[in-house]
Amino acid sequence: MPHHTPLIGTLVIAIVLAFILGAAANRLRISPLVGYVLAGVLVGPFTPGYVADQALASDLAEIGVILLMFGVGLHFSLKDLLSVKAIAIPGAVAQMLVATLLGMGVARLSGWPAGAGFVFGLALSVASTVVLTRALQERHLMETERGRIAVGWLVVQDLAMVLALVLIPALAGVLAGGATAAAFDDILRTVGITLAKVFAFVALMLVVGQRVIPEILHYVAHTGSRELFRLAVLAIALGVAYGAAQLFGISFALGAFFAGMILSESTLSQRAAEESLPLRDAFAVLFFVSVGMLFNPAILLRNPFSLTATLVVILFCNPVAAFLIVRLFRHPVATALTLGASLAQIGEFSFILAALGVNLKILPPEGQDLILAGAILSILVNPFYFAAITRLKAKFQLIEPSGNLAAANEEEEEIPPTSLQEHAVIAGYGRVGGIVGERLQREGKPFLVIEERQKVAEAVRKQALEVTKGASTDVDKARAVYEWIVENT
Repeated sequence: MPHHTPLIGTLVIAIVLAFILGAAANRLRISPLVGYVLAGVLVGPFTPGYVADQALASDLAEIGVILLMFGVGLHFSLKDLLSVKAIAIPGAVAQMLVATLLGMGVARLSGWPAGAGFVFGLALSVASTVVLTRALQERHLMETERGRIAVGWLVVQDLAMVLALVLIPALAGVLAGGATAAAFDDILRTVGITLAKVFAFVALMLVVGQRVIPEILHYVAHTGSRELFRLAVLAIALGVAYGAAQLFGISFALGAFFAGMILSESTLSQRAAEESLPLRDAFAVLFFVSVGMLFNPAILLRNPFSLTATLVVILFCNPVAAFLIVRLFRHPVATALTLGASLAQIGEFSFILAALGVNLKILPPEGQDLILAGAILSILVNPFYFAAITRLKAKFQLIEPSGNLAAANEEEEEIPPTSLQEHAVIAGYGRVGGIVGERLQREGKPFLVIEERQKVAEAVRKQALEVTKGASTDVDKARAVYEWIVENT
């Protein structure tokens, strides 16, 4: 008789169900994240049938959190944030403050203490990185002004949540309502020690990590082994996160975020992101499944008032606040509407914060259920916001000042014609595209590069080569051509 361990059973059932429901969601033009969470609901303790091992799923989810945060750090761009800092920083802070206060109001009406309300409101204030970036990429908005503002806004939210994940455990006594005035000095001491550890870790990463991590990757890259390079990336992500937790007592999430951020400055960052993507995606799926296992569907019937109020904050108050803030900064209506639609959902950071609040006994389990229900329903509804913007696009143009009309149509900007003649075209200047480009340069043949990644495009321009913007779908279709060229040149 074969021996079936709970680990294998949990992994197999979770991945198979996540695939089936994720594919079904994608077929219905819904984010696959919804399918992953629903897979967790089906194998959770609150629904009949097979129940997966929740403890094992939580452990696997920790790896998912590490790799998710590592990915966030890899895509963190200080340059992009600074380019839109005038609106992204004050705008994101103001929008998060509004959502947090409204969430605290919902918690107050539900009879929860102020600390629970703070965690609940904070969880409702931050959009999903995965959902927002995918929505912008699908609509080719990443390189437009509104796309840069949305990404900058998201980066500010992510940084605020990273800070919250560090400080909330230190303030657990206050937020849980168990601290007294006599313990105030102890609280200050705890927060001070925590911040000191964080600053020590950050200093170590900036001084040592910024030199050591890129050097390790460059050394491994020169070996020519893809397996070793992939293993090196994962070792850095997991090793730094684990070391940060063990040596400095800070969260896995913060350690992984800084590992990714340091790596993002390396010339090999794009390759590192590509090589680690399959494992990041796999464990991210397990993270969302584990989140679904914590969700009790009974909340949909047991407390419809609180659920409705939660959805109002996410689907109405967040987008309206973002819209008004963007308009206050005198940006076009189209930009304000895009920002509003982008922020009308919550996701992975909300899940992490909710789980932390429950574990620290700050947030009641009902609060976590409301956050999970709000995330699932808001992700389902979010595509309709973008569809509504597209349908009303003509109306936006009518009310937009003529000077800003171009801003309302940035996503349809035509690609300027090239002055080159009898030239080759390289769609995507990654690992294989770079090899082809070097060969063409040696032979003195002109070529045009089509590249969607801003960092890579800038690097190509510095080589005095002509480059223009292209969509990721075009790059993907050309990948097979790259391989043929390399093998036959």
